[in-house]
Amino acid sequence: MTEGERVEDGPWLATILREYKRYGFLTAIDDFGAGYAGLTLLADFTPDFIKLDMALVREVNVSKSRQAITRGLLRICQELNIQIIAEGVETPAERDFFLYEGVTLMQGYLFAKPVFREISSAVTTSWPAPLHR
Repeated sequence: MTEGERVEDGPWLATILREYKRYGFLTAIDDFGAGYAGLTLLADFTPDFIKLDMALVREVNVSKSRQAITRGLLRICQELNIQIIAEGVETPAERDFFLYEGVTLMQGYLFAKPVFREISSAVTTSWPAPLHR
């Protein structure tokens, strides 16, 4: 789910997402901390992953307020067994902050710029076969 999704009925969305999980899907909230992807959603539904919005990640190493917010979110996610992904990591100092705090899932220009190839050229025969239940 992304921050652009306007959540009109949080409990109904939580019901749908719980059903997805029942079928074995992993769930993630993208850009957590931006738009509608915030703490109220966590009160209704516990995803498997949260991707921290890059606005929280940017210059976290020098911003006391971003550090406090991030550490608070990390504690909440630890208690709820949610994995954190820090998105938009662009500097070694930002990476080091998250590593020190125990976050090992990160993405951003520090690691690689996005690469997109047209979907039609993907070799789908190398993908694993879908699981059947």
